[in-house]
Amino acid sequence: MPKALRFAVFLLLFLPYALRAADTPLNGQWQGPLTVPGGSLDLLITLVPLSNGSYYGALDVPKQKISRMPVEVELKGSDITLKIDQAGSSFTGQVLEGGRVLKGTWKQPGLTAPLTLERRAMPTASAAALTRLTPPYREENIKFNNSAANVSLSGTLTVPAGPGPFPAVVLVSDSGPQERDAAVQDYRMFGMLADYLTRRGVAVLRFDDRGVGQSGGRYFTTTTADLVTDAQAAMQYLRAHKLINHREIGLIGHGEGANVSLLAATQPQPPTFVVALAGYGQPGREVLLHQQLEIMRLIGADQTQVKAAIELYERMVTIIRQTPNDNQARGKVAGTLRLNNTNIDPTMARARAIQLTSPWSRYFLDFDPLRSLPDVRCPVLALNGADDLQVGAATNLPLLQKGLKNNRDVTVKKLLGVNHLFQPDPQDWPLVNGQQQPNFSPKALDTIREWIVKRTTAAPSAAAPEKPAASKTKGSTAGK
Repeated sequence: MPKALRFAVFLLLFLPYALRAADTPLNGQWQGPLTVPGGSLDLLITLVPLSNGSYYGALDVPKQKISRMPVEVELKGSDITLKIDQAGSSFTGQVLEGGRVLKGTWKQPGLTAPLTLERRAMPTASAAALTRLTPPYREENIKFNNSAANVSLSGTLTVPAGPGPFPAVVLVSDSGPQERDAAVQDYRMFGMLADYLTRRGVAVLRFDDRGVGQSGGRYFTTTTADLVTDAQAAMQYLRAHKLINHREIGLIGHGEGANVSLLAATQPQPPTFVVALAGYGQPGREVLLHQQLEIMRLIGADQTQVKAAIELYERMVTIIRQTPNDNQARGKVAGTLRLNNTNIDPTMARARAIQLTSPWSRYFLDFDPLRSLPDVRCPVLALNGADDLQVGAATNLPLLQKGLKNNRDVTVKKLLGVNHLFQPDPQDWPLVNGQQQPNFSPKALDTIREWIVKRTTAAPSAAAPEKPAASKTKGSTAGK
């Protein structure tokens, strides 16, 4: 079994790995074609500098349906190394032309090839505002405080036109540090969802995760339970807003955010309703294993490799779960990493052991949604895409339904042709300037709206038409 594949499974999807950044951080998305036998794959790397000086890195490979695969980032002067251990892959090269180009060599099992990544053009907020159509609703950039964590969070509130008060939702993002639009490449999942719902009578608050964008705090010391308090703080902000109906405030969560929303529904002052998009029904450790096996399948691992990887994964999880003392657990984890990958040096092994025993990792490995679901009393809509490779609909939806069996208002639906990001099949994407652009599944949007309308005072009428902007607008870029 190749060492890269043997090592990949331990790293899981616990956290994107982060090393110290250079003085001038890279920030944005770089894209380029990787030549492979029989054709090419378009790779997209996202790099986001964090408040602690490290990086959040993610890899997207649309043709292989890979989204937000964690990337370890090491930047020393103009030398850059990107490691995607979950796929047994790496990129080593240089930062050229002031950061516009990353040029070097890509390695993965059975392939070594040159790769050039060029920065994608990202419109600035002012440029986007100049070309954007004026939405038929109000929007403002806001701040609210999570007093439980002493953290200030920033977001965008969009409110329908009219006197109100309106029903409202808070959008809660998936795992990994994300800005308020939950942007992946040209796809702004939360920006599109907020625009769609606000046009149809539902106010929407979406916000930057801790340590991202304009929000304070540190993301990588935060557990799923801590994120519940962020969602509660957002709802508290809406309850005090004069245009919001404080009796009709719900949560819409995606991935881990769906489970954050369901956990918030078990606490005092729960949401009026929850829409769970690709929520987990399995325990966290089983979700991570499923995701890892999907990655190995995509990169062509054979049955022997998969069997060895599963055994090693279970051994690592056992060490972490049975060793509550962090120092002891890190020593054991680092030793196991070095035993199974002789190329890793002690310092790197220790750094990775710290990540794998982080508060988020420990919480998520022990997290079992079924323990809290019986306490959820508010209406719940659970949606999942049949093409979701990260949270399997066939496994997780029945478990969610089982856990919510005592709840009188639960709707569970599997949407055909929809992936984890709630996008339809690429062949169904709309054409913009002759090129297909990713969009939120219209089927999913209609399902969400119709379900919310039946449980709130939101008007069931069609959205108001757009009208051209007369001048530059203020605020964020919802619905671009």
